[in-house]
Amino acid sequence: FQMDTTQESYLDLFPLDAIVYLTPDSENVLEDIDPNKVYVLGGLVDESIHKKLTLQRAQEQSLQTARLPIREYMVKTVNTKNYHSETLAINQVFDVLSTYYETRSWPAALKAGVSSGKGYVVPD
Repeated sequence: FQMDTTQESYLDLFPLDAIVYLTPDSENVLEDIDPNKVYVLGGLVDESIHKKLTLQRAQEQSLQTARLPIREYMVKTVNTKNYHSETLAINQVFDVLSTYYETRSWPAALKAGVSSGKGYVVPD
């Protein structure tokens, strides 16, 4: 993958209607990857999880939002901590998206990118 870095904001680099801000709090499910869209991964990195903070930021910037289809393709597992989280690290989101782009399979992509520690698994 080729990557460029810049100090400029994605808001200055791309048209607003082309940007999709990925947030686990979105009501919109990412069903497919549109090559004409720009996806914001980890637009807000924080040591603690603040519910709906990324959604709020996207809404303040008038951006489209989407979430990965974890609920649609995965099931909660029984675990001792009763822990289930749809919040992923940037590298996990990247792994999910790149695997989906290659395979066009959400189950395969989610299996590759969502660790079992999140409390979700792809059913057999």
